[in-house]
Amino acid sequence: MEFSANSPIIFIMVAIVIGVVVAQSIFFLIKAYKRGLELGISKTDLNATIKRSALFTIAPAIAIFMGLVSLVNMLGVALPWLRLSVIGAVTYELPAAQQALTSMGLTEVSWTNLTAKEYVTIAFVMTFGIAASLILAPFTCKKITGGMLKIKEKDKKWMDLLMTSMFVGMLSAFLGYIVCNIGFVFENGELAFHYQLEHWIPVFVMAISAGLMAICGILLKKLNWKWLNDYALPISMLGSMALAIPITLIIT
Repeated sequence: MEFSANSPIIFIMVAIVIGVVVAQSIFFLIKAYKRGLELGISKTDLNATIKRSALFTIAPAIAIFMGLVSLVNMLGVALPWLRLSVIGAVTYELPAAQQALTSMGLTEVSWTNLTAKEYVTIAFVMTFGIAASLILAPFTCKKITGGMLKIKEKDKKWMDLLMTSMFVGMLSAFLGYIVCNIGFVFENGELAFHYQLEHWIPVFVMAISAGLMAICGILLKKLNWKWLNDYALPISMLGSMALAIPITLIIT
């Protein structure tokens, strides 16, 4: 039987997993609603909170959907749908898939010609690493949280610096993918210098995205547009992706 990344059986398995997650969400929503009533919170306030929360999920969902679209051409619909619906992250899934492809000696691949071996390898790389957080959380989360609270009580500025450093460190790991083809790089075991302008396209797109995010930050601070706080990420992503098209056409 010929393998297909969009096979109905894969969709069925993915639907079962996502169904369990949705059922959990509904269960805890009902429990939280009932608990709110027990605490004396009015139905009007609870309903308003639910509506506001549902509205503010639209913006992050747009960013996640764009990540889904970028993965669909490579892996089909089922696997990206699963990864970005349960515990996946846009910043993690695409680099993980690309690393798996590179390790197998592949540069570009489409779900139409993806073999079962390649598909399983990519799925393993995308899921195994992130699954460790689920296993370790019950054993380490309390100790880590307690340690962070102790640091915060002793020196709040040091705590803020520590968290910022961790965030910058995470971003630095992903920035490597943007600049890795610029300057001196290794090709087939030999050092080569890349100076072609097309290698700078990711850098230009990143700069545009950062600029759009900065503009959103200025508007948020100067005009007090608090609603923009939830829409800044999809605006910067969609804006930079849209402008990436004319930039690529001009340069290439």
